[in-house]
Amino acid sequence: MMPPLDFVRLLDEHGPPLILYARQWCDTPEDVVQDAFLKLISVRQAPHKIVGWLYRVVRNGAIDAARTDRNRQRREAAALPPARWFIEVEVDGLDAEAAVAAMQRLPIEQREVIVARLWGGLTFEEIAEVADCSASTAFRWFSAGIDALRQELGLPCSTTRLPNA
Repeated sequence: MMPPLDFVRLLDEHGPPLILYARQWCDTPEDVVQDAFLKLISVRQAPHKIVGWLYRVVRNGAIDAARTDRNRQRREAAALPPARWFIEVEVDGLDAEAAVAAMQRLPIEQREVIVARLWGGLTFEEIAEVADCSASTAFRWFSAGIDALRQELGLPCSTTRLPNA
């Protein structure tokens, strides 16, 4: 069993990025992340790579939640307003609405890798485990997504290197 302080640290450090990660698939990301942490508490032995395990559980939970929500919406014929990705209207000089719209136009694989890498801090190897692909494929999706965002948002190509795996 994990000591309580480690659990609190994990929640503080990884909770917000996990919520953003889950938001790609469902409108209830906070619930999905909460369920993932509850599953972590209930496991008899802590997973070897806890953060990667959390991303996998959140991904699966978010996909399930989205499927459940689609079925419910079909039955009820009522749509919920989309959740906002950013709290601020402008983030570091970037129009948050335009950035969200551009992110939503990316293929899900590219969005998933970008969020997991930039907000979650996962390595490409960790992302590969979560997304069930190779690290090189995760890197290609990341690079293609970043290039597409730069082009669509009119951002210059940075001379800095991409984050290391």
